[in-house]
Amino acid sequence: MNKYINIAKNFGIEFKNIAKNENGNINDTFIVTDKFDKKYILQEINTYVFPNVDKLMDNIIKVTEFQRERIKLNGGDTERECINLLKCGDKHYFRTEEGSCWRMYIFIENTNTYQIVENPLHFYNAGIAFGNFQKILCDFPAHELYETIPDFHNTRIRFNNLLKAAEEDIAGRRKEIQNLIDFVLKREHYVDRITNKLEHEIIPYKVTHNDTKFNNVLIDNDTGKGICVIDLDTIMPGSALYDFGDAIRFGTNTAKEDEEDLSKVTMDLYLYEMFTKGYLESLNGTITKAEKDELAFSAILMTLECGMRFLTDYLNGDKYFVIRYKKQNLNRTKTQFKLVTEMEKNFSKMKEIIKKYSN
Repeated sequence: MNKYINIAKNFGIEFKNIAKNENGNINDTFIVTDKFDKKYILQEINTYVFPNVDKLMDNIIKVTEFQRERIKLNGGDTERECINLLKCGDKHYFRTEEGSCWRMYIFIENTNTYQIVENPLHFYNAGIAFGNFQKILCDFPAHELYETIPDFHNTRIRFNNLLKAAEEDIAGRRKEIQNLIDFVLKREHYVDRITNKLEHEIIPYKVTHNDTKFNNVLIDNDTGKGICVIDLDTIMPGSALYDFGDAIRFGTNTAKEDEEDLSKVTMDLYLYEMFTKGYLESLNGTITKAEKDELAFSAILMTLECGMRFLTDYLNGDKYFVIRYKKQNLNRTKTQFKLVTEMEKNFSKMKEIIKKYSN
């Protein structure tokens, strides 16, 4: 407890209480209450994943300052519609003598995050929130952002990393998961489709969130609206397709991300339509036809890629993603690959829905 008290003091917070937030696969997160009963988010940055903390935080500061300016111009509430970092001296994070790095945000009251979509209206509003996020940042100079994880959504590199992990087999797990490796090999023709179009400027580079899970939108408890997009660690130059595809991957899954019973894992087409409707409505002319043409496919690609990442980590001995039991990454992999097959079955319907809301 003294450890957290001392860290909070560096941000000018007189600590009263702390509670661990068990959600999240990368950083350790805590909810801190001060002596005035005001709440904050205290987060230990995973420096294995994000070794250059100065560049990471610089990205977040640049983007949130830009957001606040635009939110003010639009008559919005900068205290609720974007994250607000606390300062620690001349920085926005604190590094301990041991080298661990911590940051604090102001807690946004009367909101919640959900690990699974319980109300379709919430997912529609999440589509609006992510669309608005991209729209606000559409003229932010993407080249100014540091790549916190280089080639984060370069699916070819993710594919090659998986093959390398399978070949090295440092945790001795390949034999039990060969069928999952074969699943990926049969879909190798997917992996270059978006990166090739970015490279040839068929689709544009934009500022993208790159981790648009439904639980990265704060839902207002009273209105059900998606008021704030959080977790900006992976904000980088990329494609809007990555954000759309990842949101569909997570939000339309009818089961937990690590569901063991794969019969429970399906893709909810109604939720897909709800998100698509909100997303395209909010972008309002800031998405190109070439991007729209690949939106449905992006959901398949991002789901396959995520499964590859879970499987690579499993083969490497679970070094990247936080796990809470031994085979969690394996279960996560199987869930993603089941979703890929569901999306492949529904691909024509997914494209029709995109067409329906493309004006």
